[in-house]
Amino acid sequence: MIRISEEAAVDDGELSFVSSRSAGPGGQNVNKVSTRVTLRFDVAGSPTLSPEQKDRIRERLATRISKSGILAVSSQRHRSQAANREAALERFIALLRDALRIRPERRPTRVPRRVIRRRLADKQHRARLKRERSQKYPDETS
Repeated sequence: MIRISEEAAVDDGELSFVSSRSAGPGGQNVNKVSTRVTLRFDVAGSPTLSPEQKDRIRERLATRISKSGILAVSSQRHRSQAANREAALERFIALLRDALRIRPERRPTRVPRRVIRRRLADKQHRARLKRERSQKYPDETS
């Protein structure tokens, strides 16, 4: 069992790993060895996740899940298949942990009264300055 959070865990048998040729650094190693690892997880068919958890994962990871409900996580950062397998598994756990985290509901805030008063006072001050600037003074006419 892979522990995602206190409420969720995924059975090892639900994950499948596929290897393929990797792009990137490695020289001749890249051309010969399949080091990229893609972890596949069937979100819709998972017996260990509750329907609410599945919905939350589908909603938050919608761009990473295929139409058939498969979540794919790839890693090709390392030169060895074993290291890429570990990296893909770590990223999978981090993605699910973030998707399943319950975020507190945002309470809308109001602008404080003093901020409104200050803005209006500044506005009145500006208007008064402009009004005084545009007044013609009869004393100064020569």
